[in-house]
Amino acid sequence: MQDSPKFDDPQSTTVLVTVKADDTVDRDYAFKTAFKIGRTSQCDVCIENEFVSRVHASVSIENGEWWLSDLNSSNGIFVDGSRVPRVQLKEDMVVRLGIRGPEVRFHIKRPVAALRPADDLKKVKSEYAQHYFGTGDQKRPAGEHTMLIRAVFADVQKKQKRKYGRVILALAGVMVCLGGFALYEHQQVAQQRSTAEDIFYSMKNLDIEIANLQDAVAVSNNPQGVQQFKRIEAQRGEMEDSYNRYLASLNVYSSKMSEQDRLVLRVARIFGECELDMPPDFVTEVNKYIKYWQSSDRLEKAITRARANNYAATISKELLSEGLPPQYFYLALQESDFDPYISGPPTRKGIAKGMWQFIPETALKYGLHLGPLVDMARPDTLDDRHNYQRETVAAAHYLKDLYGSDAQGSGLLVMACYNWGEDYVLPLVRSMPLNPRDRNFWMLLQKHRDKIPKETYDYVFYIVSAAVIGENPRLFGFNFDNPLANLNAQAPATAEVRRVTAARSHRFRRHARGAELVGVVRNRG
Repeated sequence: MQDSPKFDDPQSTTVLVTVKADDTVDRDYAFKTAFKIGRTSQCDVCIENEFVSRVHASVSIENGEWWLSDLNSSNGIFVDGSRVPRVQLKEDMVVRLGIRGPEVRFHIKRPVAALRPADDLKKVKSEYAQHYFGTGDQKRPAGEHTMLIRAVFADVQKKQKRKYGRVILALAGVMVCLGGFALYEHQQVAQQRSTAEDIFYSMKNLDIEIANLQDAVAVSNNPQGVQQFKRIEAQRGEMEDSYNRYLASLNVYSSKMSEQDRLVLRVARIFGECELDMPPDFVTEVNKYIKYWQSSDRLEKAITRARANNYAATISKELLSEGLPPQYFYLALQESDFDPYISGPPTRKGIAKGMWQFIPETALKYGLHLGPLVDMARPDTLDDRHNYQRETVAAAHYLKDLYGSDAQGSGLLVMACYNWGEDYVLPLVRSMPLNPRDRNFWMLLQKHRDKIPKETYDYVFYIVSAAVIGENPRLFGFNFDNPLANLNAQAPATAEVRRVTAARSHRFRRHARGAELVGVVRNRG
């Protein structure tokens, strides 16, 4: 007898396919056997669309389940915005062919076998159970045979209760032991996390010390200073190795985590943020901004411009020379889409210009000459801000100053300071304790989220999400490779550009210390 419904053999199921394209009406198909999807008429499901390959994907039965597999297509298959090589088809599922291609809906129709009637038998079983093992009908006395069965049943129940009572007590003891072990394990994990965080923020303190000593050691070229600098860097390397071992033991980069989520954590770490201390919704928020990039061609156009002018090599090497991650390359993208001749709108701090959008005050402080058109929103060949090499040198110095002072080694806080402005961000930042654990982007969000302008919040997350995409663009459906990989060996800027800009910057910053201008960040209005 059958107590619950069973599905028939999967071979008898039907796959209903609906193709939804922008320029055509919906088309429906039904299949009971394997079939292929593609642009050619030889495919069982023919979709004439530029994002669909000639033979794009196949649908087949494996171990009783239906699977959709990508046949090495150019644009791939996407489920919930993520590219996958193959996916098991559920009862109702929507798949997109290519990041901007047509949607295909799959519906698995399974016939259900009819249940055999069993109501009468269940009723008889219930009556017998009630008569012999229950209280029976109180209005009708039970016979001797029935009473004997009831007595035997009661005796068996008592023995079972004693037997299973001992078993239950033993299991309870085991559960107590397991609970104690679980509590111990939890405490151990918590202790490991705490130790790892301590190591990370000690490492950030060394980063700040390194950033502040680097210029002094380079200028003085004192042998003792150089040796001290090397010792600090070696100590920092040992701490990072120890921190990485803790991350491995805590399984932070879990094998169950998607490659996209792992990249988000990795980029946050590159920018100097602690994976163990980040807000629980940070990964989800970055993934949301990744989808914003995927919905426009802005990123691809900007990267194409940077590649054509070899900006990535210049920018990354200047950043590395200042001990900063080359991924700040994407800050220039967010500022100007790599247009060195762009001008911002007029503000009370003046007009920002160039690829890094320096306002006049910051440009002067970091050794850049202002041109005669300083007050006009138009290109000026005599303004150093339109010389992308000189402005990149200045920008690298500026970012490093922020990193080693007010931002306390928090790369995301550097971005917020760079965008927001001295009259707004610095009072909030300086209200937090002067140490990396208590002054970072996570703490800024926690304490002052309601005071952060949407422009600045978007600014930070657009840069981070662009950097995540840049690590593996094709994973996200973009048709270019990592712009920071395999860079050529050309010098980041000519020696003369570096010497002149650095000398001006040193002179202006030396005079600025007396007027408490060091650390001033730009303000857009």
